[in-house]
Amino acid sequence: MGGRVHSSGASPAPPRGDRAVRTGLLALTAVQLCFGLFPVFGALAMDRVTGFSPFAVATWRIGVGAVVLMAIAALVYGRRALPGLRDLPTLLGFAVLGIVLNQGLFLEGLQRSTPMNAGLVICLIPVFTYSVAVVLGKEALGGLRVLGVAVALTGAIPLFFSSGGDLSSKHAFGNLLMAGNALCYAIYLVLSKPLLRRMPPLVLVAWIYALSVPFLPFFFVGESLVPEGASQGAWLSLAYVLVFPTILAYALNSFALARVEASTTAFFVFAQPIITALAAAALLSERPTPELGIAALGLFTGMALVVKRPGPARPA
Repeated sequence: MGGRVHSSGASPAPPRGDRAVRTGLLALTAVQLCFGLFPVFGALAMDRVTGFSPFAVATWRIGVGAVVLMAIAALVYGRRALPGLRDLPTLLGFAVLGIVLNQGLFLEGLQRSTPMNAGLVICLIPVFTYSVAVVLGKEALGGLRVLGVAVALTGAIPLFFSSGGDLSSKHAFGNLLMAGNALCYAIYLVLSKPLLRRMPPLVLVAWIYALSVPFLPFFFVGESLVPEGASQGAWLSLAYVLVFPTILAYALNSFALARVEASTTAFFVFAQPIITALAAAALLSERPTPELGIAALGLFTGMALVVKRPGPARPA
């Protein structure tokens, strides 16, 4: 995907100091730019006439991400970048959820929908994450958060059932695939939380990319990784996808998680649909519709309720 908030509460305690917090917030801002522009440049890279297929983009992304992120993790953490043998089966499962299914569903869905719709579906990730955590007994039910889930899902309904405007029925299947991507990523976030308590986020991401490599034949068999008709714009857009949301965003997100509260990253997700919408309007001439605005209002309101942390209990 889209993209993405890492597991809340799973990072080490942030270093103290205003300077550390400021640099962490700047890194988070850059992360939102990387991920917010991803649907637009992903759509340009997957142009049906002059671009790549979704599976070809996924192959490039997994292959390049595995090599570069593993190199960065080894450089930063040295021997700590080597997981224990008992963790490898778990990491393999995370690779399937967090990379293989996640990226395959998102890219296939994006080609069948629009970047603006993709930006909104991203808002389902915190909502799904909380819902999965409750179902698995990892978090307790909270009245305000349950209301947020209901509001967000109600707001999402036009994305899947509308028959007019930018939410036309031809986009419904693509939106549904991207919702599946968000659900897979949410399950991965919840299940990876215990492992992240003893493994740096960057190391975990590097390994799930590396363990996704054996699944690449499912992506590239029958696909052209270097299509003859690919335009210069498609290649430049693919380069953006590889450098920014694949490598730089994950590295910066790990840097930020060490300096700010993990819950803070959830609020920054609000910026992604706005960035996506502005870029889609400027580069693809997309225009938001009233139906899209209603969906955005429901999703934003619901996500705000879900990520809102309860205040401290008042003394008796």
